[in-house]
Amino acid sequence: MAASLLSRRPVVCLRNHPRLLVKRLSRELKCSSVVFRLFSDSSKEKKSTNEYDVVIVGGGIVGMATARELLLRHPSLSFAVVEKERDLAPHQSGNNSGVLHAGIYYTPGSLKAKLCVEGMDLMYKYCDENNVPYRKCGKLIVATDKAQVSRLDMLYERGQENGVKDLRMIGPEEIKDIEPNCVGLKAVHSPHTGIIDYREVTQSYGKTFKQHGGQIYTQFEVSQFQRTRESGPGTKTGLHHPVTVISRDNAKPRLKSRFVVTCGGLHSDRLAAMSGCSSVPRIVPFRGDYLLLKPEKRDMVRGNIYPVPDPRFPFLGVHFTPRMNGDVWLGPNAVLALKREGYGLLDISLRDSLEAISFSGLRRLAFKHLAYGLNEMYRGINIAAQVKQLQKFVPSLKVEDVIRGPSGVRAQALDDKGNLVDDFVFDAGVGEIGSRILHVRNAPSPGATSSLAIAKMVADKVEKTFEL
Repeated sequence: MAASLLSRRPVVCLRNHPRLLVKRLSRELKCSSVVFRLFSDSSKEKKSTNEYDVVIVGGGIVGMATARELLLRHPSLSFAVVEKERDLAPHQSGNNSGVLHAGIYYTPGSLKAKLCVEGMDLMYKYCDENNVPYRKCGKLIVATDKAQVSRLDMLYERGQENGVKDLRMIGPEEIKDIEPNCVGLKAVHSPHTGIIDYREVTQSYGKTFKQHGGQIYTQFEVSQFQRTRESGPGTKTGLHHPVTVISRDNAKPRLKSRFVVTCGGLHSDRLAAMSGCSSVPRIVPFRGDYLLLKPEKRDMVRGNIYPVPDPRFPFLGVHFTPRMNGDVWLGPNAVLALKREGYGLLDISLRDSLEAISFSGLRRLAFKHLAYGLNEMYRGINIAAQVKQLQKFVPSLKVEDVIRGPSGVRAQALDDKGNLVDDFVFDAGVGEIGSRILHVRNAPSPGATSSLAIAKMVADKVEKTFEL
């Protein structure tokens, strides 16, 4: 019946009826458009419109670990990471001593202690599962004089309370068994302390993030957070993605997001200020200069050799650190950097220098530790003075055994009273836009070791704050 009805319909030549031709083409295009939308990749559609549920600012180890953790928890949401440099982990994450810490130093029951112990286990597990190389070379914390022995005993007790595995207190003979060139009255031995390349770890986090659909934008330096404008009549872009993340480079896309998390490291205070937060705690950059053992002298050290911390001083002191590439780093000292990413003595930024020097917190810290600071500067210039400190642990070390090595810059958070901020600091902005931005303003050492554990904590905070 249907066939007979169709056969009775008159045949119309569309070429002779332009209006009918236009109608027919219009119907065909609409149909194909529907089919395309049904089968198109929604993730690609989001990428093309630069709209995301969450944008993470900062491609260092904490930022990438956080992005990875959030995406694994919420695979149906869209995530992007923006990093101002060409590659991931360009600064603190890729320019540190590369030690996997066990959690000995930190106050029992503190968040730092818990995250470090948990973080080390998570890191070793992650590396085993993702073929990231590491080496468990162990660590000795060595007391070289009687005044340090009581502090070492307290350190051992701390490690025990923190649940550090297989920690032992050893004497001079066992020190020699582990490190033949090292001398000391007593030492704490941590066999599970290791070494790793945290730049490679961060890149591995990034690889996992991208494999699960995350987007990474490099050379994207955030200049401001702005309220998203409506795209046009009838659109809801501004309602659904109210925060626009804008790059200093106008050629970069403007990313529209529901929420933003910043893990800005050396620039965390500036990112926070963009959304109306206080400028305190302030980030003050401290440069650490290392020496290197000459290649023919690398066998002088087998593992990590660390000092007993002195509570009178703000920084740990010199130590011996083997590296994954076979190098052995000695140091560092700790001096004010005149640029937030100033790895050389002559790297100077007028803005960064003025901000640091004009900050009351830094002036109070400098006044409190003037002699210590001057000594650190002197040891940075005079290799022999640095070697003299190192000879307390390895007396056979000579000036001719070392050469100048790399430098790192630490993002030290300071309060306005001159105290080192030694705890995690989260902050939220003000107003309609600021309330959608969570700032990780301080993730103190050992942030790299603890990165996976910190990421879990930050993800919990994000879920609670933004009700994901």
